[in-house]
Amino acid sequence: MSTSAETPASSQAPKTSKFRIPKVPFWAQILAGLVLGVLLGWIAKSGDVGWLTATLKQIGDLFIQLLKLAVAPLVFFAILVSITNLRQVNNAARLATRTLLWFMVTSLIAVAIGLAIGLITNPGAGTGLTPKDGKLPQHAGSWIDFLTGIVPTDVVTPFTELNVLQIVFMAAVAGIAALQLGEKAEPVLKISRSVLELLQKALWWVIRLAPIGTVGLIGKAIATYGWNLIGKYATFTVDIYVGCAIVLFGVYPLLLGTVAKVNPLQFFKGAWPAIQLAFVSRSSVGTMPVTQKVTERLGVPKEYASFAVPFGSTTKMDGCASIYPAIAAIFIAQIFDVPLGIGDYLLIAFVSVIGSAATAGLTGATVMLTLTLSTLGLPLEGVGLLMAIDPILDMMRTATNVAGQVVIPILVSAKEKILDHEAYGRAADISLDTAVADGVEEKVSVAAAA
Repeated sequence: MSTSAETPASSQAPKTSKFRIPKVPFWAQILAGLVLGVLLGWIAKSGDVGWLTATLKQIGDLFIQLLKLAVAPLVFFAILVSITNLRQVNNAARLATRTLLWFMVTSLIAVAIGLAIGLITNPGAGTGLTPKDGKLPQHAGSWIDFLTGIVPTDVVTPFTELNVLQIVFMAAVAGIAALQLGEKAEPVLKISRSVLELLQKALWWVIRLAPIGTVGLIGKAIATYGWNLIGKYATFTVDIYVGCAIVLFGVYPLLLGTVAKVNPLQFFKGAWPAIQLAFVSRSSVGTMPVTQKVTERLGVPKEYASFAVPFGSTTKMDGCASIYPAIAAIFIAQIFDVPLGIGDYLLIAFVSVIGSAATAGLTGATVMLTLTLSTLGLPLEGVGLLMAIDPILDMMRTATNVAGQVVIPILVSAKEKILDHEAYGRAADISLDTAVADGVEEKVSVAAAA
């Protein structure tokens, strides 16, 4: 009786309306950061506002520093755990082999597109650039440096110097050893999974700062180099963007439609959060948590995705390691008036397929470019010519890299008949807001894959 009497009263209680600030979608925050960064960079450059340039530089550098802070341990534990997770997958060896083969095939396609564009457009002709317009890179690469640098001299230096290639090597050795030990390695693996979850959680918080980091990164590029300098690289810049766009919006959809026999539009709707974040962060490793989440939501089994995505984040670089060095080598050869022959183009393709791990998922592709130039015998001073506009180029390169890191697991899963087509269809509902919110609110369930 009393309950029924209280119900109307409670229903008639006055409703208090609270003013709430409308939630801005994460993609809109990033877009606003891009626009604001360009505007502030233009003001700093045109008005010669030194303090604004310095502030933009500090903001951008701090964001990259936060991303890099987690890179070394994240790569180590992600590779270690991903290799051990393969024991939960049927035909793990075949999956790993097919993944590597598709990495190589798509790299060859990408480098062929890069070479074709470079030969058609002649990006180094008529720029007015000379070697003095650049500066020597701090670190030069060669095949000897690459091959001898894979194996570390100790277990500490790769982490302190952020040598990702050596970290990948150590993690792979540890993962294979753990597989051989079986149950005896389980205590170490349990700790490794917990550490990986912790690192991924912290990285999600850094990802939330991407709009602010975008302001600094874009603003710094415009304030430091301005539009005049970029104008000299107009053909080269367009070549990189067109080459990446052909791979991103042409090659990948074609492979998805013909090989995986899935709707490419669904792929872009599902993978767009990772592609978008890669564009602004310029880091494949920094984007890895989002990449893995969207890959799983696109129907790739979690056990396989937890191997393919971390592995791809450090080795699968169609933008940085295929398209970019191919066009850049032609550009630099034309600046220095060095003719290239058929053998040189074949060498570029070979380096792109074998040496892509040298890019290591970090921002920039200087190591890969110096490796290519040293193999061809081109002057390394040419790297300095391209460092000025590298941030502008790296955005599109990294977006292409990350898209490829999602495409390959889908292709392999489809061929192995383990792709969840229903999940792939539902992936159209994924947004960057959802991916980031899920990453912040939920644990990335690596332990569940064990």
